[in-house]
Amino acid sequence: MLVATSVATDTRVLREARTLVDAGNTVHIVGRSVPSEFDAGEGITVSSVGSSSAFRAEGQASLSGRKLTAPVRLARWILLPQHRRSTFDRWAAGAHDEAQGREFDVVHAHDFTALAVGEKLAREHGVPFIYDSHELWSGLPREHRPTPVADWRERRREARLGGRAAAVLTVSDGVADALRRQYGWRNITMVRNSFPYQPKAPAAIEAPTGLVYAGRVAAFRELETISAASSGVTLPITVVGPADETFLTSFERGQLHVRPALSLDAASVLIQAAGLSLVTHSNKWENHRLAMPNKLFHAVSLGVPVVATDVGELGRMVRHYNLGTLYAPGDAAALIRAVAEAVAGYVVFRTAVEAARQELSWTTDAARLLDVYAKLTPGRSDRS
Repeated sequence: MLVATSVATDTRVLREARTLVDAGNTVHIVGRSVPSEFDAGEGITVSSVGSSSAFRAEGQASLSGRKLTAPVRLARWILLPQHRRSTFDRWAAGAHDEAQGREFDVVHAHDFTALAVGEKLAREHGVPFIYDSHELWSGLPREHRPTPVADWRERRREARLGGRAAAVLTVSDGVADALRRQYGWRNITMVRNSFPYQPKAPAAIEAPTGLVYAGRVAAFRELETISAASSGVTLPITVVGPADETFLTSFERGQLHVRPALSLDAASVLIQAAGLSLVTHSNKWENHRLAMPNKLFHAVSLGVPVVATDVGELGRMVRHYNLGTLYAPGDAAALIRAVAEAVAGYVVFRTAVEAARQELSWTTDAARLLDVYAKLTPGRSDRS
């Protein structure tokens, strides 16, 4: 597996790797700046490639979160696309070198940043490769200057290299449909970012005591709307997760209690104790309309109803399973009403979430993942 993240907090990568190991495989993951103390568990080995770029050496402090002068902010905004491309290109080159001496039956490339190196390694070693598209790459938010030419080149590259994949995985029907429309791909399997099913129902509470947003604290997550609504909501709201320090320095917190990132287990305890989960993102970018946030499946696995933005795939799933209430993104008054409706109908929503827990669990998605691998390596009992 190839992924340009730290691996340690990448629940999708680790869940897929664990599923493959439990089915009799061995998995090696090449990540990016992986913490030296990280242990993925039995059967999974991890190696790390650095995250330097032409603009910043490995280990050098980022400008994120600092108070910058106007000229420096402008220069950073202009140069950020080149910095990002340089970072990922250097990681891909290092990942290729690191994987060269290894033996493997399948290359599993996670996201566009690993696509080119995954295709190259698979071609060099004569093995199939999987393109695992965690997002609609062409529809992702851009927090830097417009780069239409570079974006066009990336779409062409994704079409060409992804078209060579033996199988394509993605996270929702919306993203799968978009990839089919854009590139004509037909070998797409949906493997959602769901969570393991616990046969014993989580302990239920009779009424919510708060709301928890557990996820990245950054732009385009509706956090400004949540803050604006916080003074009109009777329940306390906690925001917890890894933060974009640049965003956080200018974020008006209102009545929110903002906490640093917690482990998955600790975040789960917090959400269950509160009884309501905020699952939110903006309607500004196509990926937000098509993808399915991990936060939704996390809440469902815990038996907790949600208050969510009424956007695309997310809104449709909440409605279909009656998992909670919805509000229009950007509308603080609508969010206040949605919270009140969630409190008033709490027992009904909690019952609906419990009924959907197994269907929306990793049990279903793990079976889809293993079926893809079985077709790529028929008759093998010890795939890796």
